[in-house]
Amino acid sequence: MKRPNILFIMCDDHAAAAISAYGSKVNQTPNIDRLANEGMRLDHCYVTNSICTPSRAAIITGTHNHINRVTTLSASIDNRLPNVAKHLRLGGYQTAIYGKWHLGESERSLPTGFDDWSILPGQGEYCDPDFINPEGSETVEGYVTDIITDKCLKWIDKRDSERPFFLMCHHKAPHRNWEPKAEHRSLYNDEIPFPETFDDDYANRASFIAELEMKVKEDLTYGDLDLVEPTESISGRYYGDKIPYPSDSELPNFSLECKLTGEAFTFSTQEELGRFKYQRYMRKYLQTVHSIDENVGRMLDHLESEGILDDTVVIYTSDQGFYLGEHGWFDKRLIYEQSFQMPFLVRYPREIQAGSVNKDMISNVDFAPTWLDYADCTVPNYMQGRSFRSNLSGATPNDWTDIAYHRYWMNRDEAHNVAAHYGIRDKRYKIVYWYNESLDEPGACEGDKRKEWELFDLEKDPLELFNLYEDLDYSKVVDRMQRRLEQHMLQIGDIPQHEITAYQAM
Repeated sequence: MKRPNILFIMCDDHAAAAISAYGSKVNQTPNIDRLANEGMRLDHCYVTNSICTPSRAAIITGTHNHINRVTTLSASIDNRLPNVAKHLRLGGYQTAIYGKWHLGESERSLPTGFDDWSILPGQGEYCDPDFINPEGSETVEGYVTDIITDKCLKWIDKRDSERPFFLMCHHKAPHRNWEPKAEHRSLYNDEIPFPETFDDDYANRASFIAELEMKVKEDLTYGDLDLVEPTESISGRYYGDKIPYPSDSELPNFSLECKLTGEAFTFSTQEELGRFKYQRYMRKYLQTVHSIDENVGRMLDHLESEGILDDTVVIYTSDQGFYLGEHGWFDKRLIYEQSFQMPFLVRYPREIQAGSVNKDMISNVDFAPTWLDYADCTVPNYMQGRSFRSNLSGATPNDWTDIAYHRYWMNRDEAHNVAAHYGIRDKRYKIVYWYNESLDEPGACEGDKRKEWELFDLEKDPLELFNLYEDLDYSKVVDRMQRRLEQHMLQIGDIPQHEITAYQAM
């Protein structure tokens, strides 16, 4: 059987809740949905560390972050180490990556294992972005989502058609600050539905949760929403500054102005201001997503016109999930479902049934072994993931895991004050340990020694509102989930920060 091409399209911060194939209540994504309609939707695909750089390292190496040493946003990958592209190229595949790399820009962290590459420096820009490539750097005029697609299509056209290819199409969008394409700024002008938990009061959770600085009402900046205060200069009150959230009594002296149009906004109540911020945030986010969907359509149409669509494993995912106002938040980082879950849609009619849904537990460390499996290449024993190729064809192995693991290392990060934590979920329960300590910076939590557990019953509480860790009716569940967490951490070689239970490991 002919080995398939592999096209991996990954966006940055695209929530499953903003994909209509996942039941979105806020937008339609017909081109992305095509992958679900003609292939499979995965409902339980999870990220091992819900932040950009560590997720990308796990994907390309097939290892957890304590192994690849990319635990935080400031870490860089060591490009001398093996990765999936190197294995595929040795196996006869043509390899390329275009778009967001975000694994470092030094000589020791630029892409290796690729026949061609062109990457954005850091996060990159939405308009007229710079790119780094093997020859140096260039500035390309246009909108970044279109440009990345153009680069991918040009490479497909010039490939050796006698050999299979592995192409990573890595979009910057819809990463903050959200900058839609100009012609899309008129979209989504009707009121966008508010999530059920938008006004969450953070009761019944670990104490760290109320301290997070990622609230739509309080923590979005002027730059996020293209706003200024009429009495302030743009340079003094723009990108970095948070938009105030005045009380009702202070609002008569407060107004905002759109930087792009000059439209003025006043508010009668604090609630009205908070909801205004949500609408403006979501409008920009969804407008940015719209370009992604258009470009996924371009990719599929091009493969079809070349006669190779059915010979290609086409995957659409995001490097992690994202909050679209759930619990009142934006951003990611947490083990809670909206940031923990990665959307994953795949089309390959040779093996995958159209319109199918898979509910197996899949992790981003499983991606690389799966690609190698499709390529008939040996999966190296250093990879900690496992191929889910058979799962996609409807034949889940009897010994397939029913848990997913997450560990966030960036304790009390400057951006959002998220405490370090780890945990697992199975098909019903989730257990989380907040250890409030940075292994990279000993003593960073001097004076704050809080360490807390959470347990959620996802069947009864899918919104994750009630911590049941101290509930005596769940004591046996707590014991079982803690043991499973410890077993898993020992199995993958991660080091627990809680007092491990004394028992015989697996």
